Amino acid sequence: MIKPNVCVLKTDGINCDEETSYAFSKARGECRTVHLNQLRSGNDKLSNYQILAIPGGFSYGDDIVSGKVLAIELISFLKDQLQEFIGKGKLIIGICNGFQVLVRTGLLPFGDIGNMQATLSHNSSGHFECRWVELWVRDNPCVFTKGIGYAIMQVAHGEGRFYAEKNVLARIESQNLVAMRYCDHNPNGSLNDIAGICDPTGRIFGLMPHPERIVELTQYPNWREIPDDVEPNEFKIFKNAINFFK
Repeated sequence: MIKPNVCVLKTDGINCDEETSYAFSKARGECRTVHLNQLRSGNDKLSNYQILAIPGGFSYGDDIVSGKVLAIELISFLKDQLQEFIGKGKLIIGICNGFQVLVRTGLLPFGDIGNMQATLSHNSSGHFECRWVELWVRDNPCVFTKGIGYAIMQVAHGEGRFYAEKNVLARIESQNLVAMRYCDHNPNGSLNDIAGICDPTGRIFGLMPHPERIVELTQYPNWREIPDDVEPNEFKIFKNAINFFK
């Protein structure tokens, strides 16, 4: 099998790129960390890749609001490349800050680049949340979450509260775009316990929890109680993306 090429986007403040690259490499993807300026200058192009991953962190220090500056750059300088990338049936995942970026570009929830219809606002607790959470997945179009059902992941964010106007939220629910929900504790006050959403094609996915932090058995908080031959269920997010191109 030819390994799909994975573009792990990097710019100032992104700090989860190495973990994201490791996860995709472990899933047998061919990963390259690509600085945004390489794409802007033309030294590299999104057309060279099958998967675009926007990792977590604090891009540009989350100046203005989380993910806003990077979202503006993507819309302003890479809109044509992104539209071509999506049009060819390729995959995009945004994790934590990456989810914030995808929502602010308009790529989530409806794939309408330049038209922001939802947001990720400050946690209802009023402070940064770093904890393990339980998540559940029901049938939905998302390529990345196939066969997961239940997961446990770490959240680490200050602006993770998913919010949309009633009509937009109703459309998200009616189109079955909620890819993942909090099921034990909602750490940020997200409407409808939303932890992650996809676009109608299922090929663009964003989530606040960090799946790249739990791709090895020893990364589970209770790993000593788990049989050695168990593979983390959360790792399926990366395997599903790679297997999509088989």
